Amino acid sequence: MELRHLQYFIAVAEERHFTRAAARVGIQQPPLSLQIRQLEAELGGPLFVRLPRDVVLTELGEAFLPEARQVLERVARVKRRMQQISRGEAGHIRIGFAGATYFEPSIPAWIRDFRARYPDVQLHPQQSNTASLLTALVDEAVDVAFVRTPFEVPPGIVTVPVVDEPMVLVLPLGHAMCARERVPLAALAHDEFILLPREISPALYDRTIAACELAGFHPKLGQEAPQITSIVPMVAAGFGVSLVPASVSQIRTPGMGFWSIEGDVPHAPISLAYRAEHASAALDRFIAMSPSRVPDVGDSAPPPG
Repeated sequence: MELRHLQYFIAVAEERHFTRAAARVGIQQPPLSLQIRQLEAELGGPLFVRLPRDVVLTELGEAFLPEARQVLERVARVKRRMQQISRGEAGHIRIGFAGATYFEPSIPAWIRDFRARYPDVQLHPQQSNTASLLTALVDEAVDVAFVRTPFEVPPGIVTVPVVDEPMVLVLPLGHAMCARERVPLAALAHDEFILLPREISPALYDRTIAACELAGFHPKLGQEAPQITSIVPMVAAGFGVSLVPASVSQIRTPGMGFWSIEGDVPHAPISLAYRAEHASAALDRFIAMSPSRVPDVGDSAPPPG
């Protein structure tokens, strides 16, 4: 039994006439009759009662008609779905977010626009850190990831710059520098700095150390934060001060504030990383919608305090 047998049968059942059904499906009447006889032989009985002017369904034909329609409808749905997937208009993408990259305004806007344009592509977000997400990409556990750069790019992984985000200071309220609009890093030479462990976020760790050394001192390292969102409450609790990407200033808690840096401002670039050989049309469309925006220093810097 082939799909054309079902199509021919439905045409005859709906037209109630072999000649009209043959014209509908685009073949001659004798081949159509032959195909119906072959189908009847396979099913074990007649599907139609042949009358002088038309045909009517037998009990077997009445039972077979809804089944045949369901099969063809299912095939049509599968075909449409596969065509959508091949065009990148359906499917799924597993997206990793490192170091609170989802706070940077252009990233949720990008995802929102993509979902509006391609509602049949399911996005599955996963939060982790840069090191873990790079491993997940290599292991094909995620399809694409927003990561903090720079880092050592594993073989087969492609990165695309997304945004060069400025960093800001996190200070506890009552700190001597809180009265200033902008704070020089050198003024924090005697404070303890709260950092993420280097093994999970080498980019942020190295940029913080480099910024302090550029300001003329090596930072005193205090308590490490388990994740970037933990830094803000740790500063409020008096564990020390910190440098964070400006978008983290969306996190607010009593007892702390964010200050712009006076002088050279370090940055925390975000890149999109994915496998070079991913074979996903939906992912290609997602990558193509990248804003690829590199803002000026201070683009997303928060107001002081």
